[in-house]
Amino acid sequence: MAESAAPRVPLASVTPAIALGPLDGRYRGVTAPLVDYLSEAALNRDRTHVEVEWLIHLTSNSVLPGTSPLSGGQQAQLREIVSGFDGNSVSELAEIEQVTVHDVKAVEYYIGRRLAAIGIENLTSLVHFGCTSEDVNNLSYALGVKGAVENVWLPAAHDLVDRITVMAEETRAVPMLSRTHGQPATPTTLGKELAVTAHRLSRQLRRIEKTEYLGKINGATGTYAAHYASVPGVDWQQVSRSFVEGLGLDWNPLTTQIESHDWQAELYADMARFNRILHNFCTDVWSYISIGYFKQIPVAGATGSSTMPHKVNPIRFENAEANLEISNGLLDTLASTLVTSRWQRDLTDSSSQRNIGVAFGHSVLAISNVAKGLERLDVADDVLAADLDTNWEVLGEAIQMVMRAEAIAGAPGMENPYERLKDLTRGQRVDAERMREFVSGLGLPAEAEARLLALTPARYTGIADALVDHVTK
Repeated sequence: MAESAAPRVPLASVTPAIALGPLDGRYRGVTAPLVDYLSEAALNRDRTHVEVEWLIHLTSNSVLPGTSPLSGGQQAQLREIVSGFDGNSVSELAEIEQVTVHDVKAVEYYIGRRLAAIGIENLTSLVHFGCTSEDVNNLSYALGVKGAVENVWLPAAHDLVDRITVMAEETRAVPMLSRTHGQPATPTTLGKELAVTAHRLSRQLRRIEKTEYLGKINGATGTYAAHYASVPGVDWQQVSRSFVEGLGLDWNPLTTQIESHDWQAELYADMARFNRILHNFCTDVWSYISIGYFKQIPVAGATGSSTMPHKVNPIRFENAEANLEISNGLLDTLASTLVTSRWQRDLTDSSSQRNIGVAFGHSVLAISNVAKGLERLDVADDVLAADLDTNWEVLGEAIQMVMRAEAIAGAPGMENPYERLKDLTRGQRVDAERMREFVSGLGLPAEAEARLLALTPARYTGIADALVDHVTK
């Protein structure tokens, strides 16, 4: 009977706390910037920001009888509650929430505790006035997502696209054999193929940059009922609109208790599409590495395989693939879940939105890995050239098209061009000598024959070089 294992130290009790997931553990150095926007602490800071600004908005516009604008110093002190939000604030809010068992109510009490020191304790009842929790939450999430997109995700994505674009420019004239359906096909240039990816990714970034970040503040079921019951003489829609737009968001005039989150679904679909295009790029680069088109620059001291010393594995691209898949799994779920709600409200969106940061984190991590992977690549010009030189049969397309054009122009003996090239090239390799012999025996007009005899697979790239201008202008 085997000896019983000795008791293990419970890792959950270790200090500092050990992260459960890789984004807050192994990869924190890459994803940490998102903490300022999409963590629980950031959400509470944004909630505090919304509540403070709502209080200032109501008083600045003397919306309620008996209120008047706060002094500049008082407004500054209120805003310092937000700017000074720190680890102690997180702990205090957690203690309050243990009593309230309600996160937004905890924020209301947190702010209320500080009003006496500002000399406005009489305005405690004005904190969270007319608000349902979702009024604060939808605005806070919108601010957090907007900040994460504009300050973290988009800069990283743009930097990556810029890197790909530079590579496209540098390799715009490097000829490369195409492989449609995995088979040798009409040559292209490496730069043009990189430009295709940069162009695709850039389109998605332009869509994301146009995102509307919608917000609402209109009460328990979106009717302003409590607002008009308590202060009937106010244009509450205008108060709501000016407040939401003052936060830098787009006002949604018509909602249930929740802001409908359609804008989030639209954003996450666009981000997921960017991720999928990038995933496609990763698999292509991985494949080009595998056939030798790219050489990987070894990292000093790094190990490619624990048993095979020669290996330099394309781990950055493989890591990116996995993280893009995880990110998209979450983004797709968020996009489909957040647009639905039972009648006027359920809490499925509340639980779902807590994973926005995780979805963003895996995408940011993937983008970082692709960028690092590209830094360690060199173009193997000799391999590209050799591949082209062993596939002269790809010129069959050019020859039969020239024959068609000459037939239309009245040249004799140009019948069945496709079939004749098919017989020559399909399923077999044709070298330079055999191809030129075939061309010379076609009876083409002298100019057309000379043009084809001068053609090589490396020169049969059309205007691929010039097409790169579409992403470099």
